[in-house]
Amino acid sequence: MNNLKGKITSIKSHENLSIVKIGIGEYSFTTVVIETAETVDYLKIDNEIKVLFKETEVLICLKPCPKISLQNRIECKIHKISKGKLLSQINMQSSIGEIKSIITTNAVEQLKLKVNDEVIAMIKTNEIMLQHD
Repeated sequence: MNNLKGKITSIKSHENLSIVKIGIGEYSFTTVVIETAETVDYLKIDNEIKVLFKETEVLICLKPCPKISLQNRIECKIHKISKGKLLSQINMQSSIGEIKSIITTNAVEQLKLKVNDEVIAMIKTNEIMLQHD
């Protein structure tokens, strides 16, 4: 599980849903939460929060990336590739910490990924979870 620490910078709610923005270094992450500031106490501007997302939910794009709807993007450099027969783990370093991705080995080969490649790690808004202490 990828685990980063940040601060809540924005909350927009409607009915029982909130779009929450979290600042981590120079990046802004967006997630959907099935809660509001009225229903849970951790949804407050400037609250410290953990941003969690599974390795299997991290997409990789070689730079430059096309314009697509994925908002959560992190510039990274690959520092390790562990190839398996079906799946491979890609370890990447970014300015906000290490990011891990698990993608098919076929995708690694199609993209011709190698150590030191500069890539963009991308996570869908609905795949990011928040954890408060």
